[in-house]
Amino acid sequence: MVDVTVASDLAQGVFAGQRRQIARAITLVESMRSEDRAQARELLGILRDHQQGKAVRVGVTGVPGAGKSTFIDALGVKLIEEGHRIAVLAVDPSSTKTGGSILGDRTRMGALAQSDQAFIRPSPSGTHLGGVARATRESMLITEAAGYDVVLVETVGVGQSEVAVAGMVDTFLLITLARAGDQLQGIKRGILEMADIIAVNKADGDNEAASRVAARELKSAMRLLISDPLARRPPVLTSSSYTGVGLMEVWQAILEHRAYLEETGGLAGRRAEQQRDWMWSLIDDDLLESIRQTPEVKRVRARLEAEVMEGGTSAVEAAQEVLSLFARHLPATWLQ
Repeated sequence: MVDVTVASDLAQGVFAGQRRQIARAITLVESMRSEDRAQARELLGILRDHQQGKAVRVGVTGVPGAGKSTFIDALGVKLIEEGHRIAVLAVDPSSTKTGGSILGDRTRMGALAQSDQAFIRPSPSGTHLGGVARATRESMLITEAAGYDVVLVETVGVGQSEVAVAGMVDTFLLITLARAGDQLQGIKRGILEMADIIAVNKADGDNEAASRVAARELKSAMRLLISDPLARRPPVLTSSSYTGVGLMEVWQAILEHRAYLEETGGLAGRRAEQQRDWMWSLIDDDLLESIRQTPEVKRVRARLEAEVMEGGTSAVEAAQEVLSLFARHLPATWLQ
């Protein structure tokens, strides 16, 4: 039984921009407990009814050591000075052994963390594919409902995190470095194809000239990658989180990309596709959890896993047995 009052009170706190309530709301949507999931659905329904979807959603990814967190920190401070409210959803890698997470982004975003106009939420990636916290989409909805007009999602930067984040934001920003060792070969072609904007970071001091060279090389690479002269090519810029040079140029490129999407109808189309993908993602998550929690499946899980590991049963046969058990004993709530 869902207590509507709890979700309603929590939603009102989010609308009022109360940081404690915002944090509680995100904790709720991150929970895997069945009773919390029901409350989360009620809460998200209330928030969606009041959602305008006007926030600028930016995914930030990059090669290890590119300085994503310090870039977000420096850019966020500048945007706050211009009157924006910034929400940062920073996904930290989790240990596959213990589930522990580094959660060190707040220390790398020291200036931004001190501002009342910024909300930073580090979340462990857990076992979710792509290194993106399972509830990142829901967290975006919550922060937008709280009045944050710029939402930055920082990826772990490994595996399929780039694909996952690109599928939930308006603009996908790739941050890279000069002298990173074969930067053109070191960046997967697929990431370049997804990037809406590319920034060569740490373009300061002795590294400034090399960064400009790297930017020119990347521009050439993008011309080869996108040969259609009428197609939009991602701008390649240089920036420095240390000096602040180039940060607002990157922001301007983000705004220009959003304007381009609005003019071409791409923004509405992109967000509609994201809603469709979100629907199937939720189905996948809930279905998998339901299978795992089915009593009949729980009883045979250890045996099947052991048999598969020992080679006595194939993965195909074990999977079929699990699915058959689930099909015969569907959760009663699904049949209501």
